[in-house]
Amino acid sequence: MSEYLISLQNISKDYNGTEAIRNVNLNIKKNEFLTMLGPSGCGKTTTLRIIGGFEYPSSGKILFEGTDIISLPPYKRRVNTVFQKYALFPHMNVFENIAFGLKIKKVEPAIIKQKIDRILDLVRLTGYEKRSVNSLSGGQQQRVAIARALVNEPEVLLLDEPLGALDLKLRKGMQLELKAMQQQLGITFIYVTHDQEEALTMSDTIVVMNNGLIQQAGAPESIYNEPVNAFVADFIGESNIIDGIMLEDYQVKISGKNIRCSDLGFGKNEPVDVVIRPEDLKIVDETDGVFLGTIKSVTFKGVHYEMMVQAHDMEWMIHSTRMRPTGMKVGLKVDPYDIHIMKKAAEE
Repeated sequence: MSEYLISLQNISKDYNGTEAIRNVNLNIKKNEFLTMLGPSGCGKTTTLRIIGGFEYPSSGKILFEGTDIISLPPYKRRVNTVFQKYALFPHMNVFENIAFGLKIKKVEPAIIKQKIDRILDLVRLTGYEKRSVNSLSGGQQQRVAIARALVNEPEVLLLDEPLGALDLKLRKGMQLELKAMQQQLGITFIYVTHDQEEALTMSDTIVVMNNGLIQQAGAPESIYNEPVNAFVADFIGESNIIDGIMLEDYQVKISGKNIRCSDLGFGKNEPVDVVIRPEDLKIVDETDGVFLGTIKSVTFKGVHYEMMVQAHDMEWMIHSTRMRPTGMKVGLKVDPYDIHIMKKAAEE
């Protein structure tokens, strides 16, 4: 048996001469919470729909536990899907909506009730069985849609931006609930979003996509701390991305200053992209800073202040819990291990 539950091998999808995804190779483990992340039009939903059987690829294979399922229709695949638009049946109550798939399979009524009682407890909707779905809040409707998918006991649950219609506070709560459900059920979740905070909060693995290609796949910590290119660095969290010259191992030139870093293996005097996260830049006295600058703007973000500092030919973003006033002269300092060096992206 394959060590992976699902393997996408050289999957491409062409729409009338336009490539939505190109040579996507992706391995998904059993019981994994994997998130496909990227901007609109990057190919993440197309990839999800191909896994679900709602789209057929132009080329490539989809292996499920080592067996090619490319020709199987959606209802024969061991997956269920929750869409952004929940597609609940308005003329049915909560129980009837959740029971729909089980009735189609001709499951005995007693077993249907047993399964629904268990799934309602899981999604915290016990007692809502007879409620009209139209009387429910957005978060409750979303839980009904998830329950309807989970009650069929799929091996994989596909979720296409299911929290997109919810307000911020409810969305944050549902992120934690979804992760808890996935851990409790022990099934594979494949989740699509353009929200990087959602991806970082819930995922075991994040797959960052752009222009139909996988840019980077890995654990949230590695994606955030070790982005492979400027696109990933910019898309995952806030970043200062600067043109630099790698003078030699452990030495980079930024904005006219030679600075020690922790990277090696680049060519001498090689042009590079340098990433420094806003929280890793420290505001110090003018006499202690590597860069000298002036605070141009201050924005309160709740847990921190976001300050823009003009230093030499660069405008730097800094996050700090301590506010400095606009117009203040400051120094900027960064530790070598907080400087991340990346190769320049090849021109397409």
